[in-house]
Amino acid sequence: MKSVNPYTGDTVFEAETHGQAAIEAALTRAVSAVQKLKAMGMQARLDGLRKAADVLDDERDAIAELMTREMGKPIKQAKAEVEKCAWVCRYYADEAPDMLKPTPIDAPEKGECSLYHLPIGPVFAVMPWNFPFWQVFRFAAPNLAVGNPGLLKHASAVPGSALKIAEVLEKAGFPEGAFQTLLIGSDKTETIITDDRIRGVTLTGSEGAGSAVASLAGKAIKPSVMELGGSDAFIVMPSADIDKAVETAVTARTQNNGQSCIAAKRFIIHKDVYDAFTAKFVHSMKELRVGDPMDENTDIGPLSSKGAADEVHQLVEDTIKGGATVLFEPERKDHAFLTPGVLADIPRGTPGHDSEIFAPVALMFKAEDVDHAIAIANNHPYGLGSSFWSRDKAEIETACTDLDAGSTYVNQMVASDPRLPFGGVKKSGFGRELAREGLLAFTNPKTIAVTGLD
Repeated sequence: MKSVNPYTGDTVFEAETHGQAAIEAALTRAVSAVQKLKAMGMQARLDGLRKAADVLDDERDAIAELMTREMGKPIKQAKAEVEKCAWVCRYYADEAPDMLKPTPIDAPEKGECSLYHLPIGPVFAVMPWNFPFWQVFRFAAPNLAVGNPGLLKHASAVPGSALKIAEVLEKAGFPEGAFQTLLIGSDKTETIITDDRIRGVTLTGSEGAGSAVASLAGKAIKPSVMELGGSDAFIVMPSADIDKAVETAVTARTQNNGQSCIAAKRFIIHKDVYDAFTAKFVHSMKELRVGDPMDENTDIGPLSSKGAADEVHQLVEDTIKGGATVLFEPERKDHAFLTPGVLADIPRGTPGHDSEIFAPVALMFKAEDVDHAIAIANNHPYGLGSSFWSRDKAEIETACTDLDAGSTYVNQMVASDPRLPFGGVKKSGFGRELAREGLLAFTNPKTIAVTGLD
C-alpha cells in the first residue's frame, strides 16, 4: 500500500498490507485491551488523551507536512487540522467524567434506579482520506475515553497518516491493542465487521461505502454510525450581510480544496440579491491562489489524486453539457488540479443538481422567497449541513425547523466542533459524532434498579 503526492506524483509512503494472520492478531489484541483499558480507570485514560494532545502539538508541523504530501491539502489547513485533533482530545478529557455520570431515574417502587453508560468493546472504523487525522481522532478520542478499543481501516491513499495516528496514541501511553491501524483494502472489511469480537462499526465516506458497511453491520446486529456524503445548501436572503456572506461562502466552498462533506456546494440566493452576491462571489473565487500546497500562501491545492480530478471534472463537464451556465470555468490542469469554478442555472438530472461535486466548484440557484429557497435545499438526496443567512427572525425560525439537514448554522459557515453533535439525515447517514452524543454512541445504556438493601 502506498501514497502518492498528488502535486508531484512522487511516492510518499509505502508499506506492506496486512494479511489475515495480522488481522486475527489485531482482533485478539483488541479483545485483550478491553480489560486493560478498564484496569487503567477513567482518569488514566483521560490523562492519555491529554498526553496525545501534547504529542500532536509537539509534532504538528511534521504531521501536517505528511498529510499535505499524501493528499494535497494546503499546509496551513493541515496545521489547523492537527490543532483540532488536539482540541478534541482535551475536550473529552475534560468533559467525559460529567457526560458518563450515571443518570438517576425516578421510579421509587423499583428502588434506586439509574442509567449507566458502559463500554461495549472493540469498535471498527472505516475512515476517508480528506481529513486524515481529524476524522480518526473524532472517533478515537471519545471511544478511548469510554474504554472501547479501536481498530482503524484508513483510506489506502493515506497509509503514512494511518500509522502515524497509532504511533501518537502509543506515545500517549495507551496499552497494546487500545488503538490499532490495519493496512487493508476494502475487501477485508466484511471479515472484520462480521467477527463477533467487533462490537460496533463507524464509517465516514461515500454513500456507496456507507450502504455496504451499514448493511453488514445491520446483518450482524451491531450498532453503527454513518457519516456520508453531503451537498450542503448555503442560503442567502435579502436582509443578510452580503459582503460577509460572500467572504464566508468562498471559504465554505473551497476549504480542503473543495473536498469536504460539509463544504457548501449549492448556493441558493434570493432573487433580490442574486446578481450582487453572484458578481462578488465570482470575483472572489477568481482571486484565489492555486498552486503548491506546501506554500503557506496557497489557497487551493490539487485534488487527492489524478483519478479523482478526472472523475470530478467529468461530472462538471456533464453538468455544463446538460445546460448549466458557466460563470467561471474550472480548468483541469497538470497533476491532480481542478481549479475553482462557478456554474449557474443547474438543470435537473445533471450531476450538479442531483449528486455531490467534490471539488472547488460552486453551483448557483435563484430563489423567489424563503419557502422556495428551503424547497430547493431539501430537494436533494443528501442532508448533512446547511447555512442560512438572514437577519429576519421569522425567516431564521423557518429555516431552523424546515431545512432537512443534520445542522443549520445561521450567518456562519458549517463546521465540525467537538462541542456540537455532528451527522446527517437521508443519504448523508445516521447517528451522531462529537459532543455527548458521540461519546455515548458506542456505549451500553444499562438500566440499574437496586432494592432490598434495607
